[in-house]
Amino acid sequence: MAMVCLSDFEAYAKKYLPKIAWDYFAAGADDCTTRDENILAYKRIRFRPHMLRDVSVMDIRTKILGSEISFPVGIAPTGFHQLAWPDGEKSTARAARAMNTCYITSTYSTCTLEEISTAAPGGLRWFQLYIHRNRAASQQLVQRAEALGFQGLVLTADLPYTGKRRDDVRNGFCLPPHMKVKNLEQAFEVCKMSLLDPSVTWNDIYWLRSLTRLPIIIKGILTREDAELAVRHGVQGIIVSNHGGRQLDEGPATIDALFEVVEAVRGRVEVYVDGGIRKGSDVLKALALGARCVFIGRPALWGLAYKGEEGLQDVLRILQDEFRLSMALAGCASVSEIGLHLVQFSKL
Repeated sequence: MAMVCLSDFEAYAKKYLPKIAWDYFAAGADDCTTRDENILAYKRIRFRPHMLRDVSVMDIRTKILGSEISFPVGIAPTGFHQLAWPDGEKSTARAARAMNTCYITSTYSTCTLEEISTAAPGGLRWFQLYIHRNRAASQQLVQRAEALGFQGLVLTADLPYTGKRRDDVRNGFCLPPHMKVKNLEQAFEVCKMSLLDPSVTWNDIYWLRSLTRLPIIIKGILTREDAELAVRHGVQGIIVSNHGGRQLDEGPATIDALFEVVEAVRGRVEVYVDGGIRKGSDVLKALALGARCVFIGRPALWGLAYKGEEGLQDVLRILQDEFRLSMALAGCASVSEIGLHLVQFSKL
């Protein structure tokens, strides 16, 4: 079977992953309305392409927080990569380095931060943090990540409690006995995830800033009010995210929330978006609406399920090729030429 688009990898993963693993990765909260809307919302955006532009030479590179990446797609933080491929996050890190892009490593990785760093030395990596009730454990994780050369700290803001994912409840989801949440091995019960601290507030950003010199990116922002608060509290980046539709159902699709956040921050911090990206043209739409870069979650896991590091590189390469082609057909020779003039919203 030729793998020509991301839905081919999705079909492969659904066919070959164990049901409990597929259901965990695919799950959305409640009716999965927001999960599905993340994808559908892209389809309502239409291009306004511009013709007779010289697109014989294309430049699809961009920078995020000063680091150049080969094209504006990174890998979002997702947990438990060994459910998709035996080498887990080590393969993810290698693929990201090979494609010269950013990989955000999850607190809930099934490889240690040290293993991930050793697997792909020199790769651009950010570390995603959940703040747990045991603040000392969270502090130690932040400081370990900085010491290992991670270049950004991503605070997930939308998980004071875990959303209700019905298939995980039905399946009694637990990690297999041979897998561990390696960075929290001493203090973690994966079947309950009850160690999350629901008392976290904006003031905890000041606490994080006291622990590290890493730039802080906040993930899970969907409104202008929260975007303004993020800027006021000194973050360097915002990821517009609804956790892949896994938390509060019936919130906005991320691409629909993006422009409101971009307008609110007025260029003071970089804005990124995740959720629902399935084609290179989706990447172009997100950049037209003001995102600096997009991050992919489930498609990265489908790539791992297909052929590990090689499969994830295939996913990224397809997105890269589709993005370059979409840019050229829309009349943009470089990322700097992408703007709001390229899109309109369907009246359907």
